[in-house]
Amino acid sequence: MSSAARAADADLVRNGGFEAGLDNWTCTAATTVDSPVRSGSSALRATPSGSHNAPCTQTVTVKPDSQYTLSGHVRGAYVYLGATGTGTTDVSTWTQSAPDWQQLTTTFRTGPSTTRVTLHTHGWYGTGAYLADDISLTGPGADTGVPPAPPTGLKAGSVTPTGVALSWSPVSGATGYAVYRDGTKIRTATGTSTTVTGLTPDTAYAFQVTAVNDAGESAKSATVTATTAAGTDGGSAGLPAHALVGYLHASFANGAGYTRLADVSDSWDVIDLAFGEPTSVESGDIRFTRCPVAECPTVESDADFKAAIRAKQAAGKKILISIGGQNGQVRLTTTAARDTFVASVSKIIDEYGLDGLDIDFEGHSLSLDADDTDFKNPKTPVIVNLISALKTLKAKYGDDFVLTMAPETFFVQLGHQYYGTGPWGGQDPRAGAYLPVIHALRDDLTLLHVQDYNSGPIMGLDNQYHSMGGADFHIAMTDMLLTGFPVAGDADNVFPPLRPDQVAIGMPATVNAGNGYVAPAEVVKTLNCLTRKTDCGAYATHGTWPALRGLMTWSINWDHFGGREFQRTFDGYFG
Repeated sequence: MSSAARAADADLVRNGGFEAGLDNWTCTAATTVDSPVRSGSSALRATPSGSHNAPCTQTVTVKPDSQYTLSGHVRGAYVYLGATGTGTTDVSTWTQSAPDWQQLTTTFRTGPSTTRVTLHTHGWYGTGAYLADDISLTGPGADTGVPPAPPTGLKAGSVTPTGVALSWSPVSGATGYAVYRDGTKIRTATGTSTTVTGLTPDTAYAFQVTAVNDAGESAKSATVTATTAAGTDGGSAGLPAHALVGYLHASFANGAGYTRLADVSDSWDVIDLAFGEPTSVESGDIRFTRCPVAECPTVESDADFKAAIRAKQAAGKKILISIGGQNGQVRLTTTAARDTFVASVSKIIDEYGLDGLDIDFEGHSLSLDADDTDFKNPKTPVIVNLISALKTLKAKYGDDFVLTMAPETFFVQLGHQYYGTGPWGGQDPRAGAYLPVIHALRDDLTLLHVQDYNSGPIMGLDNQYHSMGGADFHIAMTDMLLTGFPVAGDADNVFPPLRPDQVAIGMPATVNAGNGYVAPAEVVKTLNCLTRKTDCGAYATHGTWPALRGLMTWSINWDHFGGREFQRTFDGYFG
């Protein structure tokens, strides 16, 4: 290489010495430390587990058909450094043991059309923590130009108790925008508007925006301030301060037997009619068929069923249609399916005069495409189309429309560790797949009641695994929803907390209803810990939430079969 060519080379890695924490890096189970360091004041420390190798990645802009040298200093057992997406042969180098700082170096040539490559360092499964410092990629710098100008015209639009809509004028040459709240970057946007959510009611916030391209980030825009609306009195969508939610087997019978709607106790505040199901997995055409007489000999007539709905509503109860369930796989892969979903669900709601909709998508209804890595900006069709459909239904029926969701822990809290297929592929694409739906609809969501049952062990915010069988599991899982949590172990990518009035805890009514049943004493311990900070056991919660909405169970039928134990526990606690 000539001296002129070498003079044009540059180090393309941003924050390669981790002096700015994990900025510009996407990491799992990682942090920065001030000792030991190879140079400067910080280094990366990441800890693999039995299920991940603690990767850290950064995507950089390169020139096509050019030679690059990747280098970094590492410590630990089994530490790797490499590059993918080179357009030629992806490279990786590693050391089996580096008790002190050891340099790893490899080279590659980009393909004729390659403009971006992803650099990575990682350890190996279950082999302990590793350290990395002074990572560099030396080679021809891409012609990225100059950073864009600061955005102008920033203004605040509609506000809710927990959200503020922002918009600004487009900036020439910008590929994206960064949004700052009170001086801290909170999200990125590809367009010229966004809604900031997860805010506190009746609170003033200051917002700024920057424009971004491959050359860097602009200066910040002028500041705009906005004050969120005052909060509600805890009765969102007409619910009582503490609500009991249950599913009623309306379309089938099982060992619990059939329960007529008119015979459901007045203790139940939200009754989810289970289930509306699609005509085929991808049709979006939802049908609700009541249990036939041959299967449910005591089933009431349609006229009596509708009369019971009116009577329950007159008593202040909310009756919803629940879509999905174990057998009702729904994948809205196209906009046509989305529109059919909206039309068919509306038809059910209108026919029976229902108060809203519960989304109980299970199995393979929701999964993330391999390139869908940002829960705040999803692009997988089944996710995007579901969000659009639910927003359309909410807008159609107005503020009193009750929207609830009942995902499994696999689709929500597991996202703390794993999100989609992961940076290296191979993970279950369903991991955390409800997070973008919940996040996009958090201002429209009446209740989230995660199914804390039929679940494997889940890592909580204490970095310990929690298993079903006692109050601890419900406390840890609910604390995550009310505190917020890093997604895929990335401390810079946090799923914001929900309001306590949006959260109910899902439990099986009896040992027959599902794995994870807990006795009434454990239910009481759970509620005491979360609402009063007593009976918490070993898990330290991150707050106390007396406004926690309540409990959900599968199911009203099973509770009736079991002597109404779940209902009586709720009534005894909340009065």
